[in-house]
Amino acid sequence: MLPHLTFVLGGASSGKSAFAEKLVFQSEADRVYIATSQVFDDEMRKKVDAHLTMRGDGWHTIECPLDAVTALHGIKAGEVVLFDCATMWLTNHLLADHNIDAQTDALLSALAACKGRVVMVSNEVGMGIVPDNKLARQFRDAQGKLNQRLAAASDLAVFVVAGLPMTLKGQLP
Repeated sequence: MLPHLTFVLGGASSGKSAFAEKLVFQSEADRVYIATSQVFDDEMRKKVDAHLTMRGDGWHTIECPLDAVTALHGIKAGEVVLFDCATMWLTNHLLADHNIDAQTDALLSALAACKGRVVMVSNEVGMGIVPDNKLARQFRDAQGKLNQRLAAASDLAVFVVAGLPMTLKGQLP
């Protein structure tokens, strides 16, 4: 059985979303997908469509690029949530010039209070080169802090590399 909060971290195209989906499918609970991406171009539309195809049917999808807190408060006991992903959620708030610390505090409070189980997907962005502009450095630093807080709050933390899960905290079900 999945714990209350599972944190799945990995680089771009590492297999983290597929691994997170597998965890959710194994739970046999009612599945909810919290989608945080915004589609601004054809490339992003193709990526979203690929994720929809990969997931298949049987999901209740909640589109919430900014207000994940309200979505999490609406989750019922017996449901399992795939939150994909914290990186897009953070990007949306950064671009909207919101207070990231306040938004992160609210997200973590909502995760703690959520009545269902949550599998949170996020990108590891701090293992590459130092970005060449202020916004990119701000994003990298904010993502690192968010990931640290999510990992600390989680019962299970898994790092996915080349499709292979490495347990960082807790035990896989």
